[in-house]
Amino acid sequence: MTQDTAVAGGPVRRGPRDALGVFAAVAIGLSAASTVLIGLLGPSAMVPDLPGPSWQPPYSLGAGPDGHLVIALAAVAIALGGSGLAAALRSRWRPDPRLLLGAGSAVAALLALLPPSGSADHLNYAAYGRLAALGHDPYAVAPAALPGDPVAGAVEEWTGVTSVYGPVATAVQALASLAGGDSVRLTVFGMALFNAAAFAGTGLLLHRLTAADADLQRRAALLWTANPLVIYHLSAGMHVDTMAVACMVAALCAFSSARGATGGTAGGTASGLLLGLGIGVKLNAGLVALGPAWELRRRPGRLALVAGTATATVAAVYGIAGPHVLDQVSAAGRKVSLATPWQPVKFTLQSLFGPGAYAVWIQAGSVLLLAVLAWLVFRAWPVVRAAPWPGSPEVPAPLVSAVVVVAWLFAAPYALPWYDGLAFALLAAAPAWPVLEGFVVARTTILSLGYLPAREALRPDDLLWLKTVVRQQAVPWSLLALTAALAWWAVRAGARARRRPA
Repeated sequence: MTQDTAVAGGPVRRGPRDALGVFAAVAIGLSAASTVLIGLLGPSAMVPDLPGPSWQPPYSLGAGPDGHLVIALAAVAIALGGSGLAAALRSRWRPDPRLLLGAGSAVAALLALLPPSGSADHLNYAAYGRLAALGHDPYAVAPAALPGDPVAGAVEEWTGVTSVYGPVATAVQALASLAGGDSVRLTVFGMALFNAAAFAGTGLLLHRLTAADADLQRRAALLWTANPLVIYHLSAGMHVDTMAVACMVAALCAFSSARGATGGTAGGTASGLLLGLGIGVKLNAGLVALGPAWELRRRPGRLALVAGTATATVAAVYGIAGPHVLDQVSAAGRKVSLATPWQPVKFTLQSLFGPGAYAVWIQAGSVLLLAVLAWLVFRAWPVVRAAPWPGSPEVPAPLVSAVVVVAWLFAAPYALPWYDGLAFALLAAAPAWPVLEGFVVARTTILSLGYLPAREALRPDDLLWLKTVVRQQAVPWSLLALTAALAWWAVRAGARARRRPA
């Protein structure tokens, strides 16, 4: 049996049936369906209960599924999602990018009507919004300060922790709280609607940014809107990272429109403003700004415009939030999450220098590793490759941002799988680089399997090994091996790129 297949940059050809493409389509579809089913079944080890009248959204069947079932569904969603996405990026499968965009957006809209799954972070968001709506400072007052409150009292694991999120995120959370009132369900639903809009809007922006090439549009949809790993974490999980990604992609779109002689001032100002808002959601999103800065390094006037606007926006939003806004961020910067390769290093340093003494060594080491990885990957970029779309430089801003963010994710001592959404969005906005994309897919898949479930409270006792063996042992060493493989590939690819004649 044969089917029409397209080759990037060439005509449509008849060829043998693409088995890899068939697997990709089926695996991605089953992964998304598993994610939807987890939320549809209702409160479980993967889905926190949302206090409030049952007639209020979000809705579910309230089936009370067993913890083993929903955790198995999550494992299936991650495994099929990672393998299906990797296959799709490598196969000759050429679906209409508009179909991928529409299907992914429809899944996101459906998930907005279901309770969030994967972690209980959305309960923290609701509590911080509630604190702000009641006139408290969520950067100085923890949810535990309001134990009898119907919203703040619903927090599960972080009751004594103040907000680590930026003022823009807190403002959205406060608006949702004002709309939801005393109902956790309505507050979460309000945030879910905003999250779904940000998710679909990001997909539309990436579709527009890559409009010059259908293959780039298709790839952008696979890396973001139809990406089952992104759907699992940022759509179903409803993490605040979706807002930061939306701001940063919008900033890159505005920056792209400012490349020409016309509209440079307006586009540069808009880009700086959006960069500042993205940093106002999550501070580490500021790494994206290095892309426009690199591209404008020989245009000091426009660099000053973009950087000045972004700096003024950041100063305004963080200044309004008050003096405690960075307290929890500073504390989080000294932590090491269980599933990163730095966890074994932490135990070694603790044995040598005592508890707490490891922090400065790991912080310094992570910065050094970030710089080395970013430099090695930059060297691996084939500089003779043609510009990806008219008017763009050979090394455009999204590519620089993507490389820096990927290097940060591999080097960071504290990282959670939903942080990777930013890397997928930036890779979608950049020229195609299949090998680097493959490394990110592998990293997200491995790290995601380490957080099943992210909720510690309701994990079945006989699945404790998911934490002690998978999260604390298998995943850190697997990611260490993957980081070494990334560095080794980059060294070899960089050497080949330097030898290649122009």
